[in-house]
Amino acid sequence: MEKTAAATGCRSGEWTLAEAEVLGRSVLCAPSVHRAQPWRVELIDGAVLLRERVGVALPQQDPRRRDLAMSCGTALANLELAVRVLGRRADVAVLPDPAQPDVVARVEAAELLPPTDLELQRYGAIMVRRGHRGAFTGLPVSVEQTARVVAAAVATGVEATRLEGMERLANFFEHAARSLPDDAAYQDELALWTIRDEHRHGAGMRSPAELPWAGAARRATVLPDLLVLRDRLDAETVLLFTTAEDTRIGHLHAGYALERCWLEGVTLGLAGAVLTQPLRMPEVRSALCEDYRLAGFPQALLRLGRSTRVARSSLRRGVAEVLGDRWRERR
Repeated sequence: MEKTAAATGCRSGEWTLAEAEVLGRSVLCAPSVHRAQPWRVELIDGAVLLRERVGVALPQQDPRRRDLAMSCGTALANLELAVRVLGRRADVAVLPDPAQPDVVARVEAAELLPPTDLELQRYGAIMVRRGHRGAFTGLPVSVEQTARVVAAAVATGVEATRLEGMERLANFFEHAARSLPDDAAYQDELALWTIRDEHRHGAGMRSPAELPWAGAARRATVLPDLLVLRDRLDAETVLLFTTAEDTRIGHLHAGYALERCWLEGVTLGLAGAVLTQPLRMPEVRSALCEDYRLAGFPQALLRLGRSTRVARSSLRRGVAEVLGDRWRERR
C-alpha cells in the first residue's frame, strides 16, 4: 500500500512558490554545452521531473547528443542538492519511464530529511560556480584537495581520474584547435551559438584567444604555441571522466558526477572549466584511450586550478521558462 505524507509523519508533498523558485534557479545555474540549457522541470506533488528539451540540437558539435545528456546530468546534480537543502529526502530514479523518453530523471521528495553540512556547502557553490576559460595562476592543487574532488564523483559506472603526461594532452588539444576552424559546418553552427554576448541561450564566448582551452576554436582564433600550452597544462590539475557504457544513461551519469566534482572544487576555493569538444573527434578519442590505457569511454575533461579573477556570470533563461505554464499560473 502506498504511504501518504500523513502516514509517514511528513508534510504534504505540494511545492510552495518559494520552493519552486529554489528548484528552478538551481537547475538554471548548471553548466551546459554552449550554455544551451537543454532542460525543463515539472513539479508534481512530492516529486520533481527533469525533462530534456528535445528541440535543442547541435548536429555538428554533438551529433550523438552526448554533451546534451551530460548537460542534463549536471542539472540533475544541482536539482538533487536543491531538494536536499529544502529539507526533503531526494530519491533519484534515472530515466524512469520509457513511455516518456524526454524524462531524464524523477526525484521523489515527499519525506522530510535535514541536509548535511556538506550538502549545504555544495549548494552554496552552485550560485558562484563559473567556467574559467583562461590560464590559471600556476599555484598547485594539493593532493588532498584533488582526492576530495575525485571522491565527489559518486555515480553509477563513472570514474574520475587525474591525468598525467600533459605533453600528450597538449598535442590532442592542439590537433582539435587546428582542425575545427577548417570544418565549415561546425563553424556555421558555432556562430549561431556564439555570435553575440547577449545570446540568451548560447555560450556568449568573448575572447578568441581563450577558446582553445574549451576546444571550440573559431576561424579567427589565435592558437597558443604548443610549448606554452604544455607548460600551462603542467601547472593545472586535469580530471578525465570515463563511463563503463557509451550510452545516454552513461552520459547522464557522467554529467552528474562532473558537476558534483566541480562543486566540491568550488567549496575548496578552486576554479574550473569543462572541455568536451576534443573528445568528440574520433581520432582524439581513440588516441586518448590508447595513450592513457583507458578501460572506459572518455566523456569530459575538468580543468582545475586557481585564479585571481572572477568570471562573469552568463545570461540564463527565466525561471518561468524552466518550470513551465503550471508554475506561471500559480504565481
